[in-house]
Amino acid sequence: MTSANDPSSDFPIQNLPFGVFRPRSTSEPLRAGVAIGNQVLDLAALARAQRFGGLAADALSASTGASLNPLLALGYPAWHALRLALFDVLHERNGANAEALAACLVAQDDCEHAVPLQIGDYSDYYTSLHHGVNIGKMFGITTAGTNFEWMPIAYHGRVSSIGVSGQAFRRPIGQIKRPEVASPVVQPTGKLDYELELAIYIGKGNEPGEPIALATAEQQVFGIGLLNDWSARDIQAWEMQPLGPFLAKNFATTVSPWIVTMEALAPFRLPFDRVSGPQPLPYLDSPYNRRAGAIDIQLEVWLETSKHRQQGLGPTRLSRTSFKHQYWTVSQMVAHHTINGCNLRPGDVLGSGTVSGPSAAEAGAMMELAQNGTAPVSLPTGEDRSFVEDGDAVILCGFCEKPGFARIGFGDCKGEVLPAPSVPA
Repeated sequence: MTSANDPSSDFPIQNLPFGVFRPRSTSEPLRAGVAIGNQVLDLAALARAQRFGGLAADALSASTGASLNPLLALGYPAWHALRLALFDVLHERNGANAEALAACLVAQDDCEHAVPLQIGDYSDYYTSLHHGVNIGKMFGITTAGTNFEWMPIAYHGRVSSIGVSGQAFRRPIGQIKRPEVASPVVQPTGKLDYELELAIYIGKGNEPGEPIALATAEQQVFGIGLLNDWSARDIQAWEMQPLGPFLAKNFATTVSPWIVTMEALAPFRLPFDRVSGPQPLPYLDSPYNRRAGAIDIQLEVWLETSKHRQQGLGPTRLSRTSFKHQYWTVSQMVAHHTINGCNLRPGDVLGSGTVSGPSAAEAGAMMELAQNGTAPVSLPTGEDRSFVEDGDAVILCGFCEKPGFARIGFGDCKGEVLPAPSVPA
C-alpha cells in the first residue's frame, strides 16, 4: 500500500493502531478498524473473509463490534497473534490478499470515529516533575519533599464527558473565589486551559485484591493514545483547598481515535533515569524499568483560533516536548494503581498527567506557557493568548521517530471550545 510507505505517514505497517469507525454521514454500525497509510482496514469485513485461524481468528472475531473491550479482555497473547496476522496479510509480499483486502479498506478521509472502547474508569495521574514545579508555583504548591517524589499520584476522573477527537464542548461554569474577596461567585471560567497528556488503555486487568507486579504491568497495557485533560484553572484553584479538583476537570476530556500498541513503540524505549529525588520503593523498581521504562514519544500542541480560519492560516504550534521526561513510567502507574488491591478492567484509562519538559518551550499547558497570564503567547493572526478562548481549537499530535525505523504516529486529538451556557439562576 503506497500511502503506508510514505515516510511522513503516521500509519506505516509497523504501527497498525486500533480504533472504532464508520463511513462518514451514514447510519452504518460502528466497528473496529486498523489504520494503515491513509486507509482504515475494516476488521468486521476482514473477519467475514475468514483469512485467519487459531488465536488470531479468535482475536479478530472479538474485534468486529463497536467497542474494542472484547479484544482487550483476551489479553496480550491474543493481541500479539492478531498483530502478527494483520502484519502478514497487509505486507506487500502477500499479493494474493490484494483483492480480498480491497473490499475491507475505507479511506480515512471518508470515516468518522467514536471513543474506541467502553471506558469503565478513568484515573488521571500527575507525573511530570517539570509541570508540577511550574504549576505548583502558581498554585502555591511544592513538589519537593512531598509524596510526588515517592509515588505517582492521581485523581479519579469522569468517564461520561470523554469524547473523541473533534469534540466540541461549552465553556464550563463553576464557583470561583479570588483571594481579595470574601465570597465566591458562579460564572464561566476565565482561565480555560488544555493539558497535553497520553491515555494509557488497560487490557485484561486484574482481580480485586491481586496487585499487578511492576514486572508484568505492561502486559496489562493494550496501548497508548493522546489525551487532552481540559482544565478550568480558576475553578481548580478554589476547589483544591484542600481536596479537588472536581468541576475544574470533569466537563470535557478529549482522546485521539487511535490506540498505538506497546509493541509498535518498542524501538523507542529509553532508560528511565531518575535524576533527582529519592529512588523508587521496591514495588516501583526493576532492572527492566530502569533499562527501558521511558518512551520517547514526541508531543506537540497546536492552536487554531477563529482568526486562523478566517485568514486561511494553518494552526500555530505552541510547544513540543517528549514523554521521556516524565517522573514516573507507564509500568509504575499501573503497579501503583493496584498495590492496594484495586482491580483494573478492560478499557479502563490512565491519564499520564500533563507532559512538560525542562525548558519553557516544552510546557504542556497554557498556564505554564503564558505564566498564568503574565506572559501572553503571541500568534501570527495578531492575537495574544493567556488562556483558551471561545472558538479556539486545540490540537495535540504525537509521533515517534528514530534513524533506521519507520515513523510511528498517533493521529490528531482535537477539541474546540464553544461559548458557555447561561449561568443558572
